[in-house]
Amino acid sequence: MMSSSSPGLTPSRQIAIREEWLAQLQEEPLDPALPIVDPHHHLWDRAEERYLLDDLLRDTGTGHDVRASVFVQCGAMYRTTGPEEERSLGETEFINGIAAASASGTYGPMRACAGIVGFVDLTLGDRVAPLLEAHLATARARFRGVRNRTAWHPSPEVRSNLLGPPPGPLEDPRFLEGARRLAEHGLVLDIWAYQTQLPGVAAVARAVPDLTVVVNHCGGPLGVGPYAGHPEEGLAEWRREILALAALPNTVMKLGGLAMEVGGHDFHLRDLPPSSIVLEAAWRPVIHTLIEAFGAGRCMFESNFPVDKGMCGYGVLWNAFKRLAAGAGEGERTALFSGTATRVYRLQDAPGCESLRVQAGSGKP
Repeated sequence: MMSSSSPGLTPSRQIAIREEWLAQLQEEPLDPALPIVDPHHHLWDRAEERYLLDDLLRDTGTGHDVRASVFVQCGAMYRTTGPEEERSLGETEFINGIAAASASGTYGPMRACAGIVGFVDLTLGDRVAPLLEAHLATARARFRGVRNRTAWHPSPEVRSNLLGPPPGPLEDPRFLEGARRLAEHGLVLDIWAYQTQLPGVAAVARAVPDLTVVVNHCGGPLGVGPYAGHPEEGLAEWRREILALAALPNTVMKLGGLAMEVGGHDFHLRDLPPSSIVLEAAWRPVIHTLIEAFGAGRCMFESNFPVDKGMCGYGVLWNAFKRLAAGAGEGERTALFSGTATRVYRLQDAPGCESLRVQAGSGKP
């Protein structure tokens, strides 16, 4: 049933969060003792949008055993002065401070922002080296990688970024040079790209084989714009590109981000928020394809909060993920929920995260 009052979009084009709507559906956590590392969330304080440590802790405290998290760049708290390419250091400084506060134990056992994926413009090419070193100097024990604004589609209906990037950053030769510098510094590259851009993602991974490329949000399956009304055709195209990408051993996949409008789901328009059973059924074709293609050792479940919170609650989201992984063995479940994220982002080396070493396992993605 569709809701009589549709939620609006925030200034940054996210579905507005309605706590009262989400509160209509509460679920007991499934398998509450299963350790979780949430490898993808944001923190920000914007006009009409606030999601900071206390908000994150309210969500992670809904009954699942969330041990640690990874912050991913979102343009928060940039410096307002100084060279343009250095302003994103403000975000790393801000998040490192939150991580330090969390690591003190004052706010509970969950280690928020144990890993930080920041922003450095990789199209600067070789010039990124001193910038990477500056971010490392700011948060050396936590700074683990970089993400640029890369998600782009020519259709005006396919939008998920605060700012629309130019169409070609992944194909820019300077981007590849910047990516090589990332690999030299032992950092990973997170990429948020739509399914139409996956050949470009594969080209980057192929060109820099020593670089771990972490593909965000299931590789961006689309259900709006030119893909609206043609789910099977769109899914078949997405699957072809996913299988080609999975053949590259230095790629890793984040399983999540499916509660964004670009995916074509409309849970936010309904009278009641979706249950984990509903989410499992809707997301099964995508999630199971990815786990089969990449293997559990190269997959990690992610919340993408607060972005996905416009469509579903945190506790329900992780219940859905647990239902989707119900057929996995114990080692595979550990990898999907904590092991892959811990290893890829080296969270076991972050302050206060020594207990995660058992989750890290061994092996290279």
